[in-house]
Amino acid sequence: MRTVKMECSSTSMRQFSRPSLALALLLLRVLWGQVTLPAVAEASVRVGVVLDLTSDVGRKSLTCISMALDDFYGAAAHANSSSRVVLRVRNSSGDVVTAARAADDLIRNDQVQAIIGPLTSAEAEYIAYLGNHTLTPILSLAPVSAALTPSLTPFFLRTAPIASHQPKLIAAILDLFKWQTAIVVYEDSPYGVGILPELVYTLQGYNIRITDSLALPIDATESYLDSVMYNLKENSTRVFIVHMLPDLTARVFHRASVADMISDGYVWIATAGIGTAVDSLGPDRFDDMQGVVTFRPYVQSTGRLMNFTVRFKERFQLDNLGIQNMPNPSMPLLWAYDTAWSLATAVNKYRVSSSTPGTTLLSAVFNTTFDGIAGRFRLVNGQLQLSTYEVINIIGKGARTVGFWTPESGIFRNLKSNNERELKQIIWPGDIAIAPRGWDVSSTGKPLHITVPSRHGFNQLVEVSYSPTTNTSTVTGYCIDVFDVLMKNLPYPVAYQYVPFTDATNYENLLNLVYEKKADAMVGDTTITMGRMDKVAFTLPFTDTGLSMIVLLKKDSSRSMWIFLQPLTSALWIISLAFFFLTGFVVWAIEHRINPEFRGTPWQQFGIIFYFAFSTLVFSHKEKLESNLSRFVVIVWVFVVLILTSSYTASLTSMLTVQQLQPTVTSVQDLLRNGDFVGYQRGSAVKYWLEEMGFHKKDLLGYGTVEEYAEALQRGSGNGGVSAIVDEVPYLKIFLSKYCEDYTMVGPTYRLGGFGFAFPIGSPMVHDVSQTVMTPAVQEEMARIERKWFGNTGACESKSSGINSSRLSFSNFGGLFLITGMTSGIALLVSLSVFIYQERDKLRAEVSRTRSISLQRLRTWLERLGSTEQVGEYERDGHG
Repeated sequence: MRTVKMECSSTSMRQFSRPSLALALLLLRVLWGQVTLPAVAEASVRVGVVLDLTSDVGRKSLTCISMALDDFYGAAAHANSSSRVVLRVRNSSGDVVTAARAADDLIRNDQVQAIIGPLTSAEAEYIAYLGNHTLTPILSLAPVSAALTPSLTPFFLRTAPIASHQPKLIAAILDLFKWQTAIVVYEDSPYGVGILPELVYTLQGYNIRITDSLALPIDATESYLDSVMYNLKENSTRVFIVHMLPDLTARVFHRASVADMISDGYVWIATAGIGTAVDSLGPDRFDDMQGVVTFRPYVQSTGRLMNFTVRFKERFQLDNLGIQNMPNPSMPLLWAYDTAWSLATAVNKYRVSSSTPGTTLLSAVFNTTFDGIAGRFRLVNGQLQLSTYEVINIIGKGARTVGFWTPESGIFRNLKSNNERELKQIIWPGDIAIAPRGWDVSSTGKPLHITVPSRHGFNQLVEVSYSPTTNTSTVTGYCIDVFDVLMKNLPYPVAYQYVPFTDATNYENLLNLVYEKKADAMVGDTTITMGRMDKVAFTLPFTDTGLSMIVLLKKDSSRSMWIFLQPLTSALWIISLAFFFLTGFVVWAIEHRINPEFRGTPWQQFGIIFYFAFSTLVFSHKEKLESNLSRFVVIVWVFVVLILTSSYTASLTSMLTVQQLQPTVTSVQDLLRNGDFVGYQRGSAVKYWLEEMGFHKKDLLGYGTVEEYAEALQRGSGNGGVSAIVDEVPYLKIFLSKYCEDYTMVGPTYRLGGFGFAFPIGSPMVHDVSQTVMTPAVQEEMARIERKWFGNTGACESKSSGINSSRLSFSNFGGLFLITGMTSGIALLVSLSVFIYQERDKLRAEVSRTRSISLQRLRTWLERLGSTEQVGEYERDGHG
């Protein structure tokens, strides 16, 4: 068997400042010692290899690539291959520029037809564009991001899985355990940054928020990592997503373990960068990763894989003397093996030669599909197709599989059946079997510092009392009681203490304390606004949301001579009259042919219609009804008249007796039209809203207490006061609880944010407190608290809503008019049908004689319907 030397340039030796003994021996064997491959024909295909041979993973990858070619050409089926792969190896030393220079040297001087490598995304991106320019296929082993799209780099083949599926898998895990916030810690490199945009976008779809993201330099020192851990520990979020390569990941977890962050309450989710390398980690590194959840592409354990594992350990120890206790090969090494195998298969199957152009070799690799040791090898759009991921939990000295994930099925427990949408039992950091909450109430473990305003006026909401004897402050009020109730009803205990803020003239200063995380929350009469939501996160409002106005009531001394018309609206008057006429006409139409009391000249019959209808108003109709149909119509109509007259009497009585107070102003438009002065609460955002409504600054006067409100309203706009006080509904309720008799709330209520409790943006407590606000038990308790501090404001509210509400409209009686209208219509149709039935013989004779019904004859029949000439015959038949 002939041998082929795997060549390495002498320049690569100069890249080593202090080569280890093992590396030196490897290079000597490459240069002089005959790393042997099967015999090769003269038509060899030169393939470059660019790897960091100063790193352990680089040397292992080279061993796997060599083993793949040995195994391929050692097989009987390929022993006589006419074209064989010859490797040209270059050492990149992990440097981007060196890697790019090495790839350029291989293409220009060694005229390689393809390149395998490198292992880092930074090096891969440089070489990818070089492959485009020279039409040389690059088979990359680096876990590059999806940023290098096939359309941009058609000659760049990703034979290691890309990270495009990982954001969806991370989101599925967070959603499974109901974690709403997370912190991302990533490697400051193209590989680390590449996953961020897709991760943020995917988590937003699950309503999961990334509260912080930290980029760590690859060469970060231990002191730098310690400072990072300290800052992370100060955050209340306890879910961390780690995305970096194994070496930096191991260092990060070691410093996290030193900082006691691999403990109870913490969640660490590592991406496939560490998941694919778990099998090759040393025992000492597992101690720093207890409870970590990670994932990796699923590789089925086969006899071929186990055989390769044994042979790889032997081969690598042979190539690197002095190596002991070799771990199992990591997944990237399996892909390196399959990558070299795919290239050898393509060269053999499509008979690629040294003169074959790069486009042909690229097409050959694209069309190569086989079952490798890492699974099915198939490239689609230049990417290795792997969709099934294995979720693993690091415990003890190894990792155990707790579930699987695919883009189509999501998370499932067992690979054989994807019906169980859950994971197996996970042991979390701190050796805890129960899933952590994902966040901590206090980042320091101390009681929460709740800032409250120490204000003057409207003390029912918040009041701070200072005791000189004990040198302590006591905080009371409606807002305080509501917050206490919410905290008691949370599903976990919360320790907190109120910290009064003396300078409460500007609430923005208090909210800045929360924004700057100098306070854990703000409790008080804090209005939710769009501007404030940029700084803090608000819970759902716990009060009425709206802006309204209070005005003074005045005695209504006017008594119009037409007041008797006011109980009913104009529409109701007209409709009532119309139904009076309708009922009279229906009764006349039924009765006039059979009842002498409804006969006479046309004018007499016309008068009977109106007289009979309106006599029912006082139930004084004297006409005797002969037909049961008309009696039924009158019974229903009298019932309607009874209800209508009773309601009219009650409304008129109310207007003449009760309604003696009327508001001085009824709408904002009245204030604007009259140019009146308007009051607002000093220091609130109401002034801004009033200016938006069209009020001038000179017409707006600020006040601080309910007493000042009442005094300003009593003076009025013409005597240095105001015509109305505009404020939020909770403040107006407090005013009415003290001044109920002479004031009222009028006008429309403009929707505003209401009062909410403020927390730092990203605090999970916002969600939990908002949920608690909506529970029925808490709602009942909040109603009791409102009565405690505001009293029963229902009487004042009913008085306000009752003004100008005594008038009756058609909507109040629509059902009654519908009933009487249908009754009259049905009775009229039945009466007409009876008449036509009785006259049917004469109608047929008339039609037979004339063969048609002219307008003249139709008129004659209508006259017969209105006449009384057949009444005798009708009565003789026994009707009436």
